[in-house]
Amino acid sequence: MAGLTASMEALIAAFNKLPGVGPRTAERFAFYLLSQPSSVARELSQAILRVKETIGFCSVCFNLADDDFCSICRDPGRDKSIVCVVEDPRSVIAMEKAGAYKGVYHVLLGALSPLDGIGPRELRIQELKNRLKAGGVKEVILATDSDLEGESTALYLTKELKRIEPPMQVTRLAFGLPMGSNVEFADQVTLGRAMEGRRSV
Repeated sequence: MAGLTASMEALIAAFNKLPGVGPRTAERFAFYLLSQPSSVARELSQAILRVKETIGFCSVCFNLADDDFCSICRDPGRDKSIVCVVEDPRSVIAMEKAGAYKGVYHVLLGALSPLDGIGPRELRIQELKNRLKAGGVKEVILATDSDLEGESTALYLTKELKRIEPPMQVTRLAFGLPMGSNVEFADQVTLGRAMEGRRSV
């Protein structure tokens, strides 16, 4: 781009790769950083590197964690007899913001999508089954998204979980959401009501 140095062009191109960031926003980000003290850029770069180097997945539920266990699995006040199954960590954050749920989670890290080559083996389904077979769980809440992949995943899980001993109640969120929308974008009231109005499947 005329008038820009190679390093500025590279920075703008890097920002432009972020979701929802177009060329003009990327340019504004780059010029903002250029106008700030070096400490601001250093703090931003260190925060990005720290996230990439320290955050992994909880060994129990596969939520984001900076240790072997996430903060929810470590919390002694959570009801471990209720497991809410979600597609990704963003859904955990959305559910926690709603404040209507006091159990624990299991994060699948995706949803079934045969066209994209994502089958049961690509998700954390076997880990969920092993966790439930260990006992102590009374209810599993399926909180996958209400789009085609999320519904397919919930249907598959319902069949699989009904075979597990000891038996447990399997429920599905009573979504107050239109088809095709995602849990992470729901407002807190809708999520709270959906949790309260869950139904057996």
